Amino acid sequence: MYKLGRKLPLPSRPDRLLSLLLLLFSIIIINATATATVNTKRFREAPQFYNSPTCPPISAEDMCSHQAVHVAMTLDFPYLRGTMAAILSILQHSSCPENTRFHFISSLSSTYLHETITSSFPYLRSQIHSFDTNSVSGLISTSIRSALDSPLNYARNYLANILPPFVRKVVYLDSDLVLVDDIAMLAATPLGTGTVLAAPEYCNANITAYFTPTFWANPSLFSTFSGRNACYFNTGVMVIDLERWREGDYTTKIVEWMELQKRMRIYELGSLPPFLLVFAGNIAAVDHKWNQHGLGGDNFRGLCRDLHPGPVSLLHWSGKGKPWVRLDASRPCPLDALWAPYDLLQTPSAIDF
Repeated sequence: MYKLGRKLPLPSRPDRLLSLLLLLFSIIIINATATATVNTKRFREAPQFYNSPTCPPISAEDMCSHQAVHVAMTLDFPYLRGTMAAILSILQHSSCPENTRFHFISSLSSTYLHETITSSFPYLRSQIHSFDTNSVSGLISTSIRSALDSPLNYARNYLANILPPFVRKVVYLDSDLVLVDDIAMLAATPLGTGTVLAAPEYCNANITAYFTPTFWANPSLFSTFSGRNACYFNTGVMVIDLERWREGDYTTKIVEWMELQKRMRIYELGSLPPFLLVFAGNIAAVDHKWNQHGLGGDNFRGLCRDLHPGPVSLLHWSGKGKPWVRLDASRPCPLDALWAPYDLLQTPSAIDF
C-alpha cells in the first residue's frame, strides 16, 4: 500500500512558478470579467423568514451556538447569482430559518460580494472567511473543465482550518443548487462512531473512471481501496464533523494525494478524486433525495437531464450547464424552471422603475 506519510518530491520550482503565474493570470481575467458583469446587475431584497414556535431560542448575535445549523458555501463573482438563489431556498424551506448560520468562504477582496448578500438578506446571520489560495494553487492539476480548476473549488479541503473552532459540524453546499426541504433534516444526519462525513452514495456509478490507467496499474496505489466498498459520492453536498476531521488531520491526507498527482497523473476531474481516495467506503449514507445532482449535464456540453427516480429535497445543477446561464440565453432546460423562482436578479424593467 502506498505510504502517504512520507514527503513527496514536487516538480522543479521554475515549472511550479510558471504554472502558478498562468493560473493566477487566468483567475484575474475571469474574475475581472465577472466583476464587471455583476456590478451591472442588482438583486432584489428577499422576504424575511421567521422561526416556528418549536425552534430553540438562539440570539441573533450568537454565531457559536451548537444548536444552530451551520452552512458553509464558497462565494465568488461567477457563482454569486447561484449563491443568492441557494440562500433563499434554504431560508424559505427551513422550519427554523433564524437559527441558520452561514459561513461564506472567499478568496478575493469580498466587500462587494458580502454587501450584495446582506443587502438582499439584511437579517442574515453570516460571516465571511478568507481563503488563501496560495496554499492550494501549486497543487491544482488541469481537468476537463476550467471552472473545476478554480482554487476556490478546493476550499472544501481546508474547511477545518478556515472555519473557527466553535463550528463543530457543518453542512457544505455548492452554489449551483436549491433546497426544497428543511436543511435541519440534512444537518441532523447521524454520522455514527468515528465517521467524518455523510453524503449520498452512488454505488452504481463507475468509480474506476475517475482514475487513470497509471493509478490502476500500480498495486501500491489502488490498494488504498482494499477492504472498502468504495462508492462514488458528490462533494457538493456533505455533512462534515469538523472536530473529527481536525483530529484525523484529513486535510493533510487529501493534500498528500494532490502532491502525488503533481508527480504522476493518477486521477481526473478536479477536487473530487482526492475525497474519494480518502473517504469512499467510509462515509455515512444520506438519502439520494438530498442530492439530485447532474442537472447541469456533463462537463463537456451541459445538455438537459431528467431527475433521478424518487423524492426530491435538493436540486443540484452540477455539470457544465448552469440554470441562470441557460435562462439568460433563452435556452433553458425544463428543470431550470424549478430554479427560476429563487432567482433574485432584478430585471431591467424592475431596475428602471
